[in-house]
Amino acid sequence: MIQLGEMRLFMVNDCSIKVDPGGAFGLVPRVLWSPLLPPDENHLVPMIHNCLLVQTGGKNILIDVGHGEKLTPKQIANQYLQRPNGTVVDGLARLGLSAGDIHMVINTHLHADHAGGNTRYAADGALVPVFPNAEHVVQRREYEEAMRPNERTRATYFPMNYQPLYESGQMRLLDGDVEIAPGIFGVVTPGHTPAHMSVRLQSEGLHAMFVCDLASYAIHFERLGWMTGYDVEPLVTLENKRIWQKWALETDALLIFTHDSQRPAGRYRMGADGKASVQPVDEPFV
Repeated sequence: MIQLGEMRLFMVNDCSIKVDPGGAFGLVPRVLWSPLLPPDENHLVPMIHNCLLVQTGGKNILIDVGHGEKLTPKQIANQYLQRPNGTVVDGLARLGLSAGDIHMVINTHLHADHAGGNTRYAADGALVPVFPNAEHVVQRREYEEAMRPNERTRATYFPMNYQPLYESGQMRLLDGDVEIAPGIFGVVTPGHTPAHMSVRLQSEGLHAMFVCDLASYAIHFERLGWMTGYDVEPLVTLENKRIWQKWALETDALLIFTHDSQRPAGRYRMGADGKASVQPVDEPFV
């Protein structure tokens, strides 16, 4: 557990997968990234799926929900998906919480690995909310993009993960930067998607950010020119990282990375050599 002022933060892992480095590192040459994250015998690299539970003001707020449980056996096999500690819901159970105890779900964006856990199949095959009592929030443009995927994005935007919530009134659409709850700010950080949102936390003068896919790995945050092959607007990603690097140095914020298995959390600090890097924080998942 991480104490941030009066907020309590818990990193909850949904799963780990393996991906082609062309996705994880885009145009970065293999000779540069492979010493940092050596590929396995199948030339794949790991990605975790990290979500964040924020407890504040008597509320349980969950940022992102992972893949969920609607994946087919083929999808599981193709991603080498593993869940040694179960799903996000299992992680919440270890904290003494049920899915019904979540008051709000913040979807940073609606890619399947971040929003698939919004819904599940009931016994009769109907799609129902995983978190039945939670208001779900996402950027309006993100929802609109997800409802009209193109040839590039339709492999990861699946309306079954979000459309039922919007149609039932359980999903609220946001318009730009906004304080979602006291001390919890949704900030639009486009590049990965046109309306991708990171989540900034502030309490009693302390700062944190759920960076999400503004920088999927800590190394992506450190190096402006490094971003994933999944980013639809990589040069926009670059300029947004420039802005948030400066903020992270000024505030000594705790940065939480959604996909990094080696440095899932850390602080971006200037070294004695005049170069800034993410100094890892050793915080276990629940």
